[in-house]
Amino acid sequence: MLKSLQQSSPQAEAGPRPSVHYLNCWSIPNMFHFTDSKAFLMSGVWRCLASVSADDSICVHTPKCTHGLQRETMELHKLEKSVGILSPGVALGTAARAMSSKFFLMALAIFISFAQVVIEGNSWWSLGMNNPVQMSEVYIIGAQPLCSQLAGLSQGQKKLCHLYQDHMQYIGEGAKTGIKECQYQFRHRRWNCSTVDNTSVFGRVMQIGSRETAFTYAVSAAGVVNAMSRACREGELSTCGCSRAARPKDLPRDWLWGGCGDNIDYGYRFAKEFVDARERERIHAKGSYESARILMNLHNNEAGRRTVYNLADVACKCHGVSGSCSLKTCWLQLADFRKVGDALKEKYDSAAAMRLNSRGKLVQVNSRFNSPTTQDLVYIDPSPDYCVRNESTGSLGTQGRLCNKTSEGMDGCELMCCGRGYDQFKTVQTERCHCKFHWCCYVKCKKCTEIVDQFVCK
Repeated sequence: MLKSLQQSSPQAEAGPRPSVHYLNCWSIPNMFHFTDSKAFLMSGVWRCLASVSADDSICVHTPKCTHGLQRETMELHKLEKSVGILSPGVALGTAARAMSSKFFLMALAIFISFAQVVIEGNSWWSLGMNNPVQMSEVYIIGAQPLCSQLAGLSQGQKKLCHLYQDHMQYIGEGAKTGIKECQYQFRHRRWNCSTVDNTSVFGRVMQIGSRETAFTYAVSAAGVVNAMSRACREGELSTCGCSRAARPKDLPRDWLWGGCGDNIDYGYRFAKEFVDARERERIHAKGSYESARILMNLHNNEAGRRTVYNLADVACKCHGVSGSCSLKTCWLQLADFRKVGDALKEKYDSAAAMRLNSRGKLVQVNSRFNSPTTQDLVYIDPSPDYCVRNESTGSLGTQGRLCNKTSEGMDGCELMCCGRGYDQFKTVQTERCHCKFHWCCYVKCKKCTEIVDQFVCK
């Protein structure tokens, strides 16, 4: 039996607990005669056995199905259409009769691995790009179902999408918040968190388990917690509402604990289930590089979520005659997301290099340092060379990037341009100036132009 979502949050939430619906699996079709159902579909499939009820209901999945899967021929058929393979009833059935079971299983494993690579090229981060959940036409009766229009979702994420369609807009907003914060934090770095397309978002550079990948996973997971928690407070979701966090023990007795706080517990739990779903569905050999990447991604996702959780603080409002503040009402409030980004950037600078040990666990490369906590970032690969464009690593290079001639930091021309030199050109900048306040009540400004020198990397 799997753990409930209530046990997922760093702290237990006071008050009535949300109801949790469990998902299960059925047996695999007999036509394939498999003794190990996991060999049939590595990603697994979520099956919900209960209808959704109100009051913070969340549907979760079993980590691995031990009794196989039902209707997987249908799921596999959908997958085959996307890569141009014949249906299992024709191609796989014929192959099974023609080949020995050993070679048939080998061919099937190759097919699944190929299909998994195709699917993993996309990411749920794409919801933060041209997000279809924000388009009103997707809700028109008779239109194509919303979840089928969302690229980059894993099987488990699609199941959650079907169950909680009203949540998807805020998943997209969280992804967008994470992408923007990543670009702000790395605006003066050689890798500046550039997006390359609307499906993979950051491109092939995310296939490397580097520090930059660690930060990206953490900040995007943090963005989802932030967006979901706020949506609950604002009454946008049917399954959650204001925070029900317990009154802090150090709050003065004469201050009221109330108001409508950000529901961080719900945001944390749902973000954990949705964001981690892709990693938990992937099955790789113990000790493989892929298994190390899964552990790395899960760790960094958790670090991002916990950063949001731990930075949340008590906010208060004064009441009284003429602002006397004779009474205060307080509630739990999320920190500004820039503060979250700054904290994760510090974790990026001190990220721990990890490796996989013989037991399939991540351990620190340099054992002299303290082991990373759940709030620290970890990585398993050195960063690629971001100085030059490289299609294989996904590096875009720094050619054409603006740099600061007088700076000695990472934004300086010497470091940004990697010693290649820079070009200088003049540009005209227009800005507001000589602003005056006029009664009542507007500000009037003039437009001033000036010619400034700018420098770009060769």
